[in-house]
Amino acid sequence: MPAKNHLTPQQIEKLQKALREEEKANIRERILILLLLNDGKTQSKIADFLGCSVNKVSYWCMKGDPDNLESLIDERMKGNHKKATDKYIEILLETIEKDPQELGYDFGRWTAQRLATYLE
Repeated sequence: MPAKNHLTPQQIEKLQKALREEEKANIRERILILLLLNDGKTQSKIADFLGCSVNKVSYWCMKGDPDNLESLIDERMKGNHKKATDKYIEILLETIEKDPQELGYDFGRWTAQRLATYLE
């Protein structure tokens, strides 16, 4: 049986604030796991509620540190850097708004391959 109310009020407040502000869904899910565990929910019930595996809930119950939200970041995520820069995305969005024939192409529609070639 989980230890109900094992988090301090400060930890709960910090987690709730992070839950509202976090952009990444998987981090929000991990925060929710810690908060539900604090409410006395079993790992099985948390897994059913979130629609994930009990193994995942168990892992984050053990690894997640409510005092260190960095502990909720998966090690695999640290090296996954965004490859498209903001400038590249801006150019891409401008390009798809244009008719390829305006840019001197014979075709009338953009495909992923044609866009990739143009943006190179």
